[in-house]
Amino acid sequence: MSPGCAADQPPQASSARTDIRDCSTDPPYLPPTATDTMARLAALRDTMRAHGIHAYIVPSTDAHMSEYIAQRDARLAWMTGFTGSAGTGVVTRDKAALWTDSRYWTQAERQLDCNWELQRTTWIESIGLWILEAVPVGGNISLDPFLFSIDTWNSYRQALHGSGRNLVPIETNLVDEVWGDQRPPLPSSKIYSLSEEFTGSSWQEKVAGIRQQMEQHVRRPTAVLLSGLEETAWLFNLRGDDIPYNPVFYSYTLLTNTNISLFVDKGRLSAEALGSLQASCPGPLCVELQEYGQARSHLRNYAQGNVTIWLGTEYTTYGLYGVIPKEKLLEDSYSPVMTAKAVKNAKEQELLRAAHVRDAVAVIQYLLWLEKMVPQGQVDEFSGAQHVDALRRSYNHGPSFQSISASGLNAALAHYSPSNGSSQKLSVDEMYLSDTGGQYLDGTTDITRTVHWGVPTALQKEAYTRVLMGNIDLSRLVFPPNTAGRTVEAFARRALWDVGLNYGHGTGHGIGNFLSVHEWPVGFQSNNVPLMAGMFTSIEPGYYRDGEFGIRIEDVALVVEAQTKVGQWGWAGRGGMARVGCRSGRGAPNGTSLWQHPSGEKPFLTFEVVSLVPYDRNLIDLSLLSPEQVQGAWGKGAEKACGASYGTGGAYSGTPGPWHEAGAAKP
Repeated sequence: MSPGCAADQPPQASSARTDIRDCSTDPPYLPPTATDTMARLAALRDTMRAHGIHAYIVPSTDAHMSEYIAQRDARLAWMTGFTGSAGTGVVTRDKAALWTDSRYWTQAERQLDCNWELQRTTWIESIGLWILEAVPVGGNISLDPFLFSIDTWNSYRQALHGSGRNLVPIETNLVDEVWGDQRPPLPSSKIYSLSEEFTGSSWQEKVAGIRQQMEQHVRRPTAVLLSGLEETAWLFNLRGDDIPYNPVFYSYTLLTNTNISLFVDKGRLSAEALGSLQASCPGPLCVELQEYGQARSHLRNYAQGNVTIWLGTEYTTYGLYGVIPKEKLLEDSYSPVMTAKAVKNAKEQELLRAAHVRDAVAVIQYLLWLEKMVPQGQVDEFSGAQHVDALRRSYNHGPSFQSISASGLNAALAHYSPSNGSSQKLSVDEMYLSDTGGQYLDGTTDITRTVHWGVPTALQKEAYTRVLMGNIDLSRLVFPPNTAGRTVEAFARRALWDVGLNYGHGTGHGIGNFLSVHEWPVGFQSNNVPLMAGMFTSIEPGYYRDGEFGIRIEDVALVVEAQTKVGQWGWAGRGGMARVGCRSGRGAPNGTSLWQHPSGEKPFLTFEVVSLVPYDRNLIDLSLLSPEQVQGAWGKGAEKACGASYGTGGAYSGTPGPWHEAGAAKP
């Protein structure tokens, strides 16, 4: 799935877009998918006047900076009708505007009515300039401090600094006031423990590791504050169902060097989870359970002592940050738990590999089914998405995101998802993009394949081939340790750039062990951490031509130590680095280090691709590929026959069939 934070770039098709809506006519032309927001905006403006507010900022996040949110937190969607996962709305007393990135421009045009201006950027500077034009000097611009990270709050403050306007946090959420009793209720499902076979280490071992980092830090912090929902879920080996597609639950954690406080609805903890958390009580590994709503007051009281609190600014809201005295803060972009979670140990790596083998079987079965059924005219986008989700059964906890099943021009929308009743038939005459994933107890998966069952145009074939070239070039790259993903990201774009093509979203994102399909801080963007052995990331270049077709090829890869020519054991030929057959040997097994530089420097790194689904040979122009790229493409196809060696569910049901033989990228 394309990364949650897109590259803020213009689309390839044109520099000047024409909005699907026509707001100049009377009545205006709106697509049938647009939402009437007149009454909601009027009610919000009445509430704003009552509070003396001239502009109100509505984000797409929740109090934990989650990318995916529960329906009760979908305030931006309720106000605007726009359901994309990233956006910001601003409502003044006579105007309203939505900012979102290039993944969602067409979707926004389809969902917004003419009460909303669409701003095709995500820069806070742009939002600030719009506010300065819409709000008079002396006006109050307000937001909910529990829905904005520290960094975002500071960016708004900087954008409005010296303007004569006032940035005023207001803890009463005005959208919630207007939403009233129609707002969905709090979740009530059980919070449960993962069994030992599906965890990389016990929660006690994880706590000990974080406390060791605290002890070794030059500032010697006394506590770590965890606000991201993934952080608490990972730390305690707990899972829940509060967020669609993400097995997490509403919670905060304050981990000190002597105590552990978990803020959660304790009545929802299963008996097994409760027993696990309190098995060591009393003592430093006893988890004290406190009500979710008490996190801020507890933090305020703790901060009055002789303490230093370590937190990640990307996931901590200004509402929590504001109760901690500045001199008692230790700030990093990400908490030590977030970075520890991103580097998988040997067991976690094997769990994720097994999940991807099982997932590949389901996806290949789906592609075989499509090859048979599409020519009969029996599949539409929605039924296709339902079928691939149903094929993911063993150890499965559902999809890892809403399946993207897009045919023809719909595939040009990077995050298009069909619905029952408004779904296009799949055709042998059009390209089809399938971006799907599963939540398995041993890992989260995400894979995108684009196919064509008929005769593709020359442009479609070249564009697909160049997207594939970028995927291969980045996945086979060897790079120094401590390299930032942003530094190497251009390798995925180079083949497209050569002919003047590009894509507007990011190139990859981290992925969790039965957690989030978009796991920060791993990836290829400017705010990601350097790549390290043990990290998993997607590699997913694409190309989208508005109104015609879309292409994306996504694999998940593990960062491993590279077998370079200069190493402790002499020369490693290039053939030893090609991904051919089972476990090609590109990296050291089980997370161990095999290759050392004679000087003692850290070994170089590369990627081991764990996605095991072939590419569509019908769309590949082999004349464009270098011998190394052909080797890389076929290596990723040939490896599929060896899936059973990875773990459960690796064997195909019956023979591989025509998709594996004809569909793999075989030279």
